[in-house]
Amino acid sequence: MQKLNFPTYSFRLKNRENKRFIFDDIRKKFVVLQPEEWVRQHCINYLVSHKNYPKTLINVEKELKINGLTKRYDIVVYNSDGSIHLIVECKSPKININQDTFDQIARYNLTLNATYLMVTNGINHYYCAMDFEAERYQFLKDIPHYAINE
Repeated sequence: MQKLNFPTYSFRLKNRENKRFIFDDIRKKFVVLQPEEWVRQHCINYLVSHKNYPKTLINVEKELKINGLTKRYDIVVYNSDGSIHLIVECKSPKININQDTFDQIARYNLTLNATYLMVTNGINHYYCAMDFEAERYQFLKDIPHYAINE
C-alpha cells in the first residue's frame, strides 16, 4: 500500500481468498484492504495515538439518513455527552479533494451537527471548525487534541 502523510503505524494484516485484509480495532474485525480503508485506518490511529481520542467514542462506517437517502460516514468521534465532536471523510489517495468533497461532509453535518470536520485522502488533510450561527466552516491548521471536559 501507498505511503501516506500520517505517522507510520503497525497494522494486523492477513490474506484470505486472494484478498488482503486489515484489522479494524474499532469495529473489532478484519475488513478488505482497499485504498480508502488504508486511509481510514491511518486516520483512526492518528486520532487515537496522536490526538488522544478514546477508542470508545469513535464510530466507523455507520449509516445515516439525509433527505431520505441512506449514506455512510467514515469516522465519527463523539463527545462524552453523546453529541458529535468530529466527522472525518476519508478518500482514496488517488482522489483529489475538492469542493464536492467538502459539500459531501457539509451535507452529512446538516444531520450530525459535529463541531469539527476533517477531510483526508491520506496525503492532504483539511480541518474545519463549524460556525453554526453563520452557517459556514472555518479552516484550521489541525484538529484539537481530545479534551475530557468536552
